[in-house]
Amino acid sequence: MINLSEVSATPQQDAGGNWQVHFGIYLPGITFHKGYRLKVRVIHEQDQFIRGIEPKDFWMHWVNGSSLDLWEITLPLTADPASHFGQEGKYLYRYQLLRGEQEVTFWFTDPFGKDTGLGTLSAFTIDSTPTPFSWTDTSFSVPEVDEMFVYELNVREFNRDFQGVIQQLDYLKELGVNVIELMPVTNVKEDVEWGYTPLNYFTPDERLGNPSDLKQLVNTCHQKGIAVIVDAVYAHTHPEFTYSLVYNTSGEPNPMMGVFSEEFFPDRPGTDYAKPFTQDYFLKLNQYWLEEYHIDGFRYDYVPGMYDGPVGQGYANLVFQTYQYSKAIPRFQSAEGRSKLIQCAEHLPDPKGILSQTYTNCCWQNGLLDYAREMARHHFVNEHFAHLLDPEYLGYVNTFTNTATGESFPVAPFQYLESHDHRRFINEFGQINLRDLIGESYGDRRLFYKMQPFVIALYTGKGIPMLWNGQEFGENWGIPLAGIGRVLFERSLHWEYFYDSAGKALVRLHRILGNLRRSHRALGSRGFFYYYYLQEHLQNKVIVFRREAPATASEPAESLIIFLNFSDQDQQVWLPFPQTGQWTEQIDSIHPPVQVTHQDQWWPVVVSSHYGSVYRLQP
Repeated sequence: MINLSEVSATPQQDAGGNWQVHFGIYLPGITFHKGYRLKVRVIHEQDQFIRGIEPKDFWMHWVNGSSLDLWEITLPLTADPASHFGQEGKYLYRYQLLRGEQEVTFWFTDPFGKDTGLGTLSAFTIDSTPTPFSWTDTSFSVPEVDEMFVYELNVREFNRDFQGVIQQLDYLKELGVNVIELMPVTNVKEDVEWGYTPLNYFTPDERLGNPSDLKQLVNTCHQKGIAVIVDAVYAHTHPEFTYSLVYNTSGEPNPMMGVFSEEFFPDRPGTDYAKPFTQDYFLKLNQYWLEEYHIDGFRYDYVPGMYDGPVGQGYANLVFQTYQYSKAIPRFQSAEGRSKLIQCAEHLPDPKGILSQTYTNCCWQNGLLDYAREMARHHFVNEHFAHLLDPEYLGYVNTFTNTATGESFPVAPFQYLESHDHRRFINEFGQINLRDLIGESYGDRRLFYKMQPFVIALYTGKGIPMLWNGQEFGENWGIPLAGIGRVLFERSLHWEYFYDSAGKALVRLHRILGNLRRSHRALGSRGFFYYYYLQEHLQNKVIVFRREAPATASEPAESLIIFLNFSDQDQQVWLPFPQTGQWTEQIDSIHPPVQVTHQDQWWPVVVSSHYGSVYRLQP
């Protein structure tokens, strides 16, 4: 079993107050008896690019009898007057593997490294007066599945780094967001990269900030009632990931990697969960991020690449073990004793199955996204769109239950119109072709108003709504359908769009709807009724549905009716209002209230073109 206290680089002081560093790394099957020798190469960060100053080399010791073939050394940081070695500050290190006198692997990083430096280097810091990070989130509790509203963001593109994201948290909260989903933040090799070819797993990429910066982001989010989940890329790695590179060059049996599963890059390395080391590595990794960074969950990228069935040793076992571990952490505890840990699967081939058969409480699924784009392209509306707003109607379970133990928790799919895998939704309505200038087409933001009924549907439908990185002000970047241009090109947000007429209108609508979702239980409930029998509405491109929440011991029942108009004209919609009382419009409050005097009384409601209305029964 992996013991994290044995590996990585750990600075410590001896009895005389002198600094020394313990290095440890597991290399299963790489042993001294086979003629292997391992060295660690260390340099002070301030000497990294100075001519004539080379890293200092130290031979590691193989621990005979170690089940995972641990190599380790504890070395003193003896002062060197010709360099900064021995002084306080940040040190960079890498490993080199030899067999006899022959170099096997020239350069590889620490797969358990807790910090990184410029270039593909691991790092540690010597500080005689360290200031441990002070967490202030003891009162934070992760939201329930039905309360979640997610914002997916790319840190670099959103606002440069972790500190930039902190600056925008109040803005996100105004949109109704209480969960942010960070695209991969771990170390990668390329300077501009989405993060889906990880090089190291235990530390954030130094271009986004240091470990303390990430902790500050999470802590600040928790202070504002926002949970943080990270993209967990556990099905594939960069070819230079240690447990790929070392075993490719040495020819020894690989303890972790195999051939990548499914459709992407079949000749590239992928993780093999039939191997115990793989299982243990990613479980220890999850536990580390929950404890060290107070992360609230994981969005597991490309689950088909690590899924071997609902009782398999891959994905299903990982989420089960992580769930059990999380039950001892206070921020996940529910009143019923279950964990509220967020475990979201990107298992697009079978999102319904992954929710019903594994310890996964949410999932990505492209149903709403795909159909909304078809409607936008081909200018039609039908009732399937309404059914997509009610995932249970389509066969999604609302509770996962372990039939053997009786353990259960609520589950729901994500609902979204945009994600990082697709071009912007606004592009489906029309484009400004700039291919000759920049090689891509931008969405025509003059058509922003056509997005509005879809936005209202997203906020008022069932499931877990998710926004993507500037969607709320009409970000209109294009994206190639295939090729490395998808991931090796930085598309920084056009924050200037926030101030123009299209951006102002869209942000205003998102903020109003965010407030409605926060303040009305019906929008986070499981109650949904589509007015399927009013077929004449569909002919006018209008959809109407109702959201309801039952009364509780402390709160009355709540009922809202949502009207969506996808047509080019204002529409008058007749509807039998189900309950007596005054119904008031919640988005703009410019429409007169509807006073219902008897059950199922028919009233006309005018719904603006490419817009919608939300009527609420006043308590």
